[in-house]
Amino acid sequence: MTTRERVARMFEHREADRIPITDDPWAGTLRRWVGEGMPAGTDWRDFLGIDKIRRFGVDISPRYQRETLEETDGYIVYKTEYGVTLKQQKLEDSTPEFIDYRIDDPKRWAEAKKRMVPSPDRVDWDGLGRDLALWRTEGAWAQALFWFGFDVTHSWMTGFETMLVAMMDDPDWVVDMFAHMLEMNIALYDTVWDKGHRFDSIFWYDDMGYKGTQFFSLKAYRALLKDAHKRAIGWAHDRGIKAHLHSCGMIEPFVPELAEMGLDALNPLEVKAGMDPLKLKREFGGRLVLHGGINAVLWNDPDAIRAELERVIPALKESGGYIFSSDHSIPNTVSLADIRGIIGLVKQLGAY
Repeated sequence: MTTRERVARMFEHREADRIPITDDPWAGTLRRWVGEGMPAGTDWRDFLGIDKIRRFGVDISPRYQRETLEETDGYIVYKTEYGVTLKQQKLEDSTPEFIDYRIDDPKRWAEAKKRMVPSPDRVDWDGLGRDLALWRTEGAWAQALFWFGFDVTHSWMTGFETMLVAMMDDPDWVVDMFAHMLEMNIALYDTVWDKGHRFDSIFWYDDMGYKGTQFFSLKAYRALLKDAHKRAIGWAHDRGIKAHLHSCGMIEPFVPELAEMGLDALNPLEVKAGMDPLKLKREFGGRLVLHGGINAVLWNDPDAIRAELERVIPALKESGGYIFSSDHSIPNTVSLADIRGIIGLVKQLGAY
């Protein structure tokens, strides 16, 4: 079966030849695997014989001038199209430091909003046509990347503290940001759709939790963010495609809300933050495709990861509805031998 056929079966909650297998290795992980025998320039998914889930994104930014402020041998400090000042280490696998945010109050948001107007040049049309043709040829599952919500807005627009305070003190501002960013996505993907380009699902990042709890209450979710999520899901369903959410952290109290709205798939089911994929399977397995739920901390311990895979995969794969991956990504502590062993075991345990 192709990836597209295999993933489609999961969304139909039907069995396939095996569960789909996908993940996101770090750059340093890939470099390590090349050093350990994977041919340079090879797509690691082809090398290991796993599935390809592809994504295409559009530009919804205010289009502020991108500007380098400082650069050394070790790092670069620059301003992004969203007005955020970042310090990015040049070491592999480093994460950026968010230094400053331009959009830190409603007035500055209003200025940015005026710049966020849908236009055809916000879509890479040549890349879209080329990519979709390739993805169909290789049998991949094609996702339209939506860019909106709590996580994206605080990370790329306002900053975390500003966002959380505003959720309490100025909820109308927060709702307007969520709504307008979603409107940008919808307007651009409406144009994409009208031109005949088709995806299999939408996918969006919206981390709403951390270890043990959520960043905000269920009451706040319902008041501020749920309508945007519901509208995104509705947009997908109106076009006959699926809606797939990535939300790190412990978000269990939100899952009934997401299932009630008709969300089709949830990722990454972060075990190390407190999520229980087997409990989710028991409670929501007939409605939600569960994607992830394999503790990334265990992946470089062959005995521990084997025991975990044997514990969870037989239950998660029942009646379809499961896509295998870690509960975050594949760190550079995982050797080529490790990943080969994991993939081999998953194919064995995940076969129907």
